[in-house]
Amino acid sequence: MEIVERMKKKNFKSNMITYAMVIIAFAIMQVWKTSGNLSSLLTGLLVPICVYVVLAISLNLVVGISGELSLGHAGFMCVGAFASAFFSKCTVDVITFVPLRFLLAVLIGAAVAAVFGLLIGIPVLRLRGDYLAIVTLAFGEIIKNVINIFYIGLDSNGFHVSTQDQFSLNMEADGQIILGGPQGITNIPKCSTFVAGVILILVALFIVLNLINSRDGRAIMAIRDNRIAAESIGISITKYKLMAFTISAALAGAAGALYSHNLSTLQASKFNFNTSILVLVFVVLGGIGNMRGSIIAAVILTVLPEMLRFLSDYRMLIYAIVLIVMMIFNWAPKSLELRERYLGRFFHKSAKEGE
Repeated sequence: MEIVERMKKKNFKSNMITYAMVIIAFAIMQVWKTSGNLSSLLTGLLVPICVYVVLAISLNLVVGISGELSLGHAGFMCVGAFASAFFSKCTVDVITFVPLRFLLAVLIGAAVAAVFGLLIGIPVLRLRGDYLAIVTLAFGEIIKNVINIFYIGLDSNGFHVSTQDQFSLNMEADGQIILGGPQGITNIPKCSTFVAGVILILVALFIVLNLINSRDGRAIMAIRDNRIAAESIGISITKYKLMAFTISAALAGAAGALYSHNLSTLQASKFNFNTSILVLVFVVLGGIGNMRGSIIAAVILTVLPEMLRFLSDYRMLIYAIVLIVMMIFNWAPKSLELRERYLGRFFHKSAKEGE
């Protein structure tokens, strides 16, 4: 019992450190922003950073906690982005209170992505390893191409749908095109803010960290560590893997909603394979299963390419070197040994002082 209480205290302390890290970073950036010392480049990156942090946290739930390799995270982000942008475009004159409309848009984006995650997860999560990665990758590409073929308009008679072109919608004079095929959704109300992004990060952390430390989270990790042993003691493999996959998809959809409302034009081509790989890089470099590391990696690797633009041709070379250094720091045996030795000594000393 004493060991359990000690573990609970340790997890609580670790979670509080993660929340505090996000809040302190938010406070510092807000002070810089209001004082006018933050450059326009970094100001423009604040919302994208929040988007990628939420994506990294959500993917880490599948890759790090559930132990499955998913390459279709951009697909769920795409579904959430288009569902929320579609809702906002249709209700911009109906729901005039912007925070309420944006909140509903984020919830709709998360819900639609969760439904797709559930539908994809039921057959897909019976597969393992490379097969799961291939199927999720295919989903990401399919959803992008499906959105590109649809034209949807809205007039006084309701919605008009076509798969040919916008002229075949046959709308009234008061009609407007909501979804224009490859051109996507235009004139989206710009509601995303840095404050909304940080709130979404804290909500994502709250959901994921509480899931990890719950009974369901321990069941998910038991399946990851030993599937046969978990099944032998009555843990439902499909149920818990599907739970993690659906929650991850919902959070990716919410991140997509935040992303879409930071743009004036949303196109499906932006949610390609490279986006899924980029988020996976955040997770791997930050440490698989390490939420704090994923946050730090997402921030650094989002800001770094933009900060190195003045180096032109050498920008990607330095970016690649940073990736290699981060990989060595996180995964090299000697690096892990040094970190355990010095950090372990520090925490041991702190524990003694606390006693």
